[in-house]
Amino acid sequence: MNKIILFLLLPFFGTANNKQNPMQDSIINTVEKYTLSKVGSVPSKILFVSVKEQKMYHIQSSKIVKTYTISTSKYGEGNVSGSKKTPIGLHKIRQKYGGKTPKNGKLIGRVFYGKIATIYSDATRSKTDDITSRVLWLGGMEKGINKGNNVDSYRRYIYIHGTSEEGILGQKASHGCIRMKNSEVIALYSLIKIGTLVLIL
Repeated sequence: MNKIILFLLLPFFGTANNKQNPMQDSIINTVEKYTLSKVGSVPSKILFVSVKEQKMYHIQSSKIVKTYTISTSKYGEGNVSGSKKTPIGLHKIRQKYGGKTPKNGKLIGRVFYGKIATIYSDATRSKTDDITSRVLWLGGMEKGINKGNNVDSYRRYIYIHGTSEEGILGQKASHGCIRMKNSEVIALYSLIKIGTLVLIL
């Protein structure tokens, strides 16, 4: 009898596991509506940074395939050069660096000189704003918002990168960039191609 009940319930459990929850559906709808209005199509692959949630969602074929806990700027959101704020709007990955850098390796000017960063898993703050492991350099796609003049994300050196302050991921802590856990940015680096869209809202 118990085996029969389990057999009858399995299809329901399987169906539930294949569905996204309402919050995920809302994220997908927001991203697709925004990109459709800006570039005229829905991308097959995109990274969506939610400042409110301090999460980054890797979206493929209208499904969230991975969620990362990140940190955006402790100074808030803004696009002006020198503000140290995280820019909003649609971006794309212009360049990638660090493919051969060891995990936790410090990148200075996007170059690894042999130093390994101390990684803090608690609330300790690093004395330096370490950029570690990998760099995905963003370029803005919205003229006057994150592209051109004094609001250009690329010229502001806005990256997605690893951090030595892993313990405070999930809260606003950066100087404008999007910080990630080192193991996760290394994995992401291998999956994401130059030209991939990144939406920050």
